[in-house]
Amino acid sequence: MYHTIIIANLVEDVAAPIAKEFKIIWPFFIAQLISFGVVLFILKKFAFGPIQQMLEERRQRIAAGEANLKKIETQLAESEKRTADALEKANADAQRLIDEARDNAAKIGESETQKAVAAAQNIITKAEEAAKAEREQMKAELKAEFGKLLTTATTQVTGRTLNDDDQRRINEEALNTLPN
Repeated sequence: MYHTIIIANLVEDVAAPIAKEFKIIWPFFIAQLISFGVVLFILKKFAFGPIQQMLEERRQRIAAGEANLKKIETQLAESEKRTADALEKANADAQRLIDEARDNAAKIGESETQKAVAAAQNIITKAEEAAKAEREQMKAELKAEFGKLLTTATTQVTGRTLNDDDQRRINEEALNTLPN
């Protein structure tokens, strides 16, 4: 109770001269405070709230796109590992065939040795070509998926639908920045 009296006296001693100096009209001041509060409430509920929700949804979509991109990169790495394993196996098979050919060449002769070596080299060449084709296909799929993700993210961030020329230009610019 005593504190309330002290605060009331303090407000009277401090606030009254300030109000008088700045010519504050209390009913108008209180009405302006209430108006400010109502406007603040309306903006927070109907403007800032939906905008923040929309930004959070976009943030989540972008995070999902990045997770998908990491998944694709992991798949590409696994594919390259499988390709390397297949190439290693093909090289081992080719080496085995060459060794067999050399053993047989001692029995059959020089002409048969040349045929076996050529067959082994052909197997190696085909295995390398198959590995290269698979790697190129995975790169193309990764670039296409990255382009789609980039177009989707750009569309969501800019808030407008991109036409075909915009999508093509953005995809080309993004793909040119990727390492080969």
